[in-house]
Amino acid sequence: MSLPGIIPLAQGRGLKIQVYEALRELIGRMDIYTSKDPIRLDERALGEQLGVSRTPVREAISRLEQEGIVENIARRGAFVVRKSKNEILDIVDVWAALESMAARLATSRASDAEIAQLRTNFSTYGGDDARAHIDEYSDTNIEFHQTIIRLGHSELITQMADQLFFHMRAIRASTIKDRDRVAQSVMDHSRIIEAIEERDAYHAEQLVRDHALELAKHIERYVDYLD
Repeated sequence: MSLPGIIPLAQGRGLKIQVYEALRELIGRMDIYTSKDPIRLDERALGEQLGVSRTPVREAISRLEQEGIVENIARRGAFVVRKSKNEILDIVDVWAALESMAARLATSRASDAEIAQLRTNFSTYGGDDARAHIDEYSDTNIEFHQTIIRLGHSELITQMADQLFFHMRAIRASTIKDRDRVAQSVMDHSRIIEAIEERDAYHAEQLVRDHALELAKHIERYVDYLD
């Protein structure tokens, strides 16, 4: 199996970490929820593409298995985990709690410069621009939610969110094009930024939570490829 965008790694210290991070990033960008075929990870092919032996690839896959990203099936190999609809809904609910609390904390913990950067980074798209550049906006959308988590300056929230992020990233990427969700996403992000700028803890928390729970409602009603 050949993965697009994968390049050989630099040899040296921290090679195991490099391999793990490279595989995690590449898997995170796969379209795992709209694809009906299981995604198998070939240790040999991955090692050749990365320019490393199979050992660090095998160790990286084992670590990804511990994180619930990969599943090893006897006599078949390693496959990227695909969560069920109910599992995804649970993940979104927990993410809503974590990100909304991060937003509340951001109103008191984030610096003026960090909040100003939030607007600079995420106010470049209007509704029409986002629709016209949907793939770029999808990446921007995902980065926006990661940034809200970081602005809370809570190491525990960041660690917990990271465990959920892989599947949140995948499901956000696969649903952003549905039913003109882009336009609503742009409006919601703008309101969230305004609430954080005003350091309105209650409103920021509410907006972020409602934004995430709207995703859960959309999945419940319209996403049938998870069943």
